[in-house]
Amino acid sequence: MTSNHIQMIANNKKAKYNFFIFDEIEAGIVLSGTEVKSMRKGQVSIKDSYADISNGEVFLKQLHISPYKYAYYGNHEPLRSRKLLLHKFEIKRLIGKVKEKGFSIIPLKIYFKNSRVKIKIGLAKGKKLYDKRESIKQKDIKREMDRERKNY
Repeated sequence: MTSNHIQMIANNKKAKYNFFIFDEIEAGIVLSGTEVKSMRKGQVSIKDSYADISNGEVFLKQLHISPYKYAYYGNHEPLRSRKLLLHKFEIKRLIGKVKEKGFSIIPLKIYFKNSRVKIKIGLAKGKKLYDKRESIKQKDIKREMDRERKNY
């Protein structure tokens, strides 16, 4: 039995605040060597990134990976498009869902799983302002209940 050693690189904290997440999929990502080294140092931002489907392939756009400081040559471009590695049936399912109105694909977290970089993407629909207020209200209620439970 092998153990899945998982080391978190980046987490999109605003994703659950700004979107309703309907489905989560784990995918591999095509990277160069200097990108992996920068990720090991934690120099990655997934805040404004999103996934786009073109020609039957899924690409991650606006993922910022800082250039590796110690690379002599062959350093990568920080905001280039990166291909996601998914099965065909997963891509077809994503294509069907994205064609529906309002659905988009956003990255939720990036992590190392057994020394390979994996990304968890989510099929999401944007929240309206009143939905965001409701989620803040629910979070405050939960915090109050936990506080009361702790006191007793």
